[in-house]
Amino acid sequence: MPGLLRGVARVAAIAGTATAVSNRVSRRQAQRWSAQDAQQYARQQEQQPPPQPAAQPPRDTVTQLKELAELKTQGILTEAEFESQKAKILAS
Repeated sequence: MPGLLRGVARVAAIAGTATAVSNRVSRRQAQRWSAQDAQQYARQQEQQPPPQPAAQPPRDTVTQLKELAELKTQGILTEAEFESQKAKILAS
């Protein structure tokens, strides 16, 4: 019987060691893959251009002139300011 117990103990020790080693290898490999994934993600982010802001639609010249005329009739703009702003709108 002592020989049988020694054999069972040896098998248990070997199996326990194998499990511990296998788990350690699995964790180490998972950490490497995680680091590689993080590096690939960082490289992809560096290569992608930043998103462009949405372009403002050009304002209609007629609408701008009407708004400018309203400001003049309300007395907010002087005649000189009105003419100056109108020239800018028409030049663009």
